[in-house]
Amino acid sequence: MQQNPIIDFDVIDKDGPQEYGGTVTIARADVDREEIADVAPVEITARAEKGNLPGEYLIDGKASFTADLNCARCVDPYPFANASEFHVRFRPRPQGFGEENEEVEITNEDELDVEYYTERAVPLKDLALEQVQLAIPMKPLCDEKCLGLCPACGSNRNREACRCEMPAGDERWGALKGIREELAKKRES
Repeated sequence: MQQNPIIDFDVIDKDGPQEYGGTVTIARADVDREEIADVAPVEITARAEKGNLPGEYLIDGKASFTADLNCARCVDPYPFANASEFHVRFRPRPQGFGEENEEVEITNEDELDVEYYTERAVPLKDLALEQVQLAIPMKPLCDEKCLGLCPACGSNRNREACRCEMPAGDERWGALKGIREELAKKRES
């Protein structure tokens, strides 16, 4: 297994399937998600080979990492671990597209694992970063029963009870209260 941090399609064309692996350091800023408090190095392995279509390359691999995520309710960091397998198909960027960063429209489900390239090399770090980003929950919670922060005083209700008086209902639903009462009156009539 090569400890080479770059998957080079020209090497695959010349020498056949290649295996890559190693530990990749991902900076918190690279992930660009406020839910991340810290991320440890990512262990990644990948096997790259030619695909069935001209210029297509298949990469199958595994990535594992640990991180500290900030809970979406109480904002406290908590440990998070993930190990996942991935399958990506790289194809040449279709002709006629303008800028390199311009998105390519996916027209069917078979293209969900396709990434388009203009350069014939893929840094292993890019694959590791993508796996970290895909693994982070949209709304990370330290515990399903997390009570979160008090909206009035800001205290963490998991650690202390606050003395704030909470309204019985959510005032954002107040506009619907009148409709509910009108419907009840119509049913009685």
